[in-house]
Amino acid sequence: MSSPQSARQVLDRHYLEMRSRILDLAASLDRIAVATDDGTVANDPRLAKLNSGLKILLSLDVSDRAEQVQMLFSDAYVPNWLKK
Repeated sequence: MSSPQSARQVLDRHYLEMRSRILDLAASLDRIAVATDDGTVANDPRLAKLNSGLKILLSLDVSDRAEQVQMLFSDAYVPNWLKK
């Protein structure tokens, strides 16, 4: 059984990948910002969800960010969905 890693070990192992993902997200948001638009993207619910997801990621006092982001982008459970 392996022992849990320290926060420093986790950061050392994942920093470059995390940095790359943030840069990729920033580039995508920049492309949206400079693209020609008829004004509809500002009210697009997907962009609002992305902004909400970023707020969750920036929360310092939360330890379940992944769960919160997953729930943000998930559909609500519909009982008997298979029977429709």
